[in-house]
Amino acid sequence: MSQTSIKTLRDSAGMRWTALLLLALAMFCSYVFMDILSPIKDLMQETRGWDSASFGRMQGAEVFLNVYVFFLIFAGIILDKMGVRFTAVLSGAVMLFGGFIKFYACSDAFVGTSLEAWFNSHLNWDGDIPIIGTILPFAEGMPASAKLAALGFMFFGCGCEMAGITVSRGIVKWFKGRETALAMGSEMALARLGVATCMIFSPYFARLGGGVHVDNAVKFGVVLLCIALIMFIVYFFMDKKLDAQTGEAEEKDDPFKISDLGKIFSSLGFWLVALLCVLYYSAIFPFQKYAVNMLQCNLDLTPADPNTFWGKEAVTWVQYLLMLVVAAGSFSSNFIKKNKGLKYGLMGVAIIALIVYCYMGYMRGTAETIFAVFPLLAVAITPILGNYVDHKGKAASMLMLGSILLVICHLTFAFVLPGVSAASAAGGVVVAYVTILVLGASFSLVPAALWPSVPKLVDEKIIGSAYAAIFWIQNIGLGLFPALIGLVLNKTNKEGAAAHELDYTWALVMLAALGIAALLISVYLKAVDKKKGYGLEEPNIKGE
Repeated sequence: MSQTSIKTLRDSAGMRWTALLLLALAMFCSYVFMDILSPIKDLMQETRGWDSASFGRMQGAEVFLNVYVFFLIFAGIILDKMGVRFTAVLSGAVMLFGGFIKFYACSDAFVGTSLEAWFNSHLNWDGDIPIIGTILPFAEGMPASAKLAALGFMFFGCGCEMAGITVSRGIVKWFKGRETALAMGSEMALARLGVATCMIFSPYFARLGGGVHVDNAVKFGVVLLCIALIMFIVYFFMDKKLDAQTGEAEEKDDPFKISDLGKIFSSLGFWLVALLCVLYYSAIFPFQKYAVNMLQCNLDLTPADPNTFWGKEAVTWVQYLLMLVVAAGSFSSNFIKKNKGLKYGLMGVAIIALIVYCYMGYMRGTAETIFAVFPLLAVAITPILGNYVDHKGKAASMLMLGSILLVICHLTFAFVLPGVSAASAAGGVVVAYVTILVLGASFSLVPAALWPSVPKLVDEKIIGSAYAAIFWIQNIGLGLFPALIGLVLNKTNKEGAAAHELDYTWALVMLAALGIAALLISVYLKAVDKKKGYGLEEPNIKGE
């Protein structure tokens, strides 16, 4: 693009992608905090007395206010009325507020306080009520620290999901008519590196300096939430300058009406996308919260002796640097078109770094470093998939493929991994690595194919509300299934079972069933798209 054709910040590729980077970094930080306790589930049981059911209810509490107090619907209204930049900063502040509460709940300072005594004697709701009891964030038998952490996680969840719809709307604003799917896919690829960062560093900080201090892991997450708020503030000023150039107003000329939701909910395409979203994400995000513990139970792992090279804390940083090499090399290779030598050279470096990382993970013998590869293949292929959808289409077909891979991966974890690991410890680790990478690749199909399809289903002026409605429906599953997994684990294992000796078979079968349901919905979605002409199989960028 020539300099004379650049009239606004949006017309400059550099500024457009800088805005995306700010949003992606903020979401990266939120993804780290979202799963900050997931890789130390065993430590929470050993040091705070959280069994699987308590852990699951705390994790599911993240979406409680979003769903059952309808905060996500209100977030969509706020986004449509107040605009992207105001809502972005607000979401960052709410996330940080919730993060501080969760940190205090997990800290030693909370132990023995009058507040702990209050939580022990209150909020002992009946968790045995059919269906409803499963979604309760507080229940009899939960430790006070789990209850207060659940309360903080509720506030964090409000901010995080508000940020999610805001970022999606911001990308549409900055990339409309351009590489929308590539931008959304790239944002999610970078944000999901937060999962890997969390898996590596949460146990690292929890054990830093000798002994176990789980609050140090949460403290690390809170620092990143401070950074997320800073990213949103910087974006605020960029977005404000863009509107000054274009003459657009952040506030909508037409006030939001309840009838707008009627337009959204009356669309069959919207409902199919929403159902596909809730089924697919319910089989991924809740699984992430238990994945490390599942590997601890299904793999024959021997942690390296702290006195050897592989047991030293410095190896953690080496692994993380290797991970960044994998992510940077594979991701950047997607944007090199003319220099084939450089393109394949970066890909080669990424592959070698991934192999070295996997070997180091095996030698360290820790489940968290094995599961940390989860987003790496997604980082590599999400831009490819997003670019393909932008130029070639086939979004509905990609969602079908993603569902198939999802089912295969969960069934592999349930029935193949334990047997292979029992026969060969090294073989089990190899199967785990391959399955985790494929699952991550499956996960990348959703942001690249599903989210850019939403503007094709609803009017532009209610896109924010449409995203909010989808996130609200999705959050029902995200609140229900962490608790369900915990309850299934408690029901299918002996009472008082050690954290590393749980049987995950039926929990994984349940998640595979969600993948099967998602596959059926995606097949029907493709048929409806062909009949009604939503354009889901058509490219986002026309004229090519």
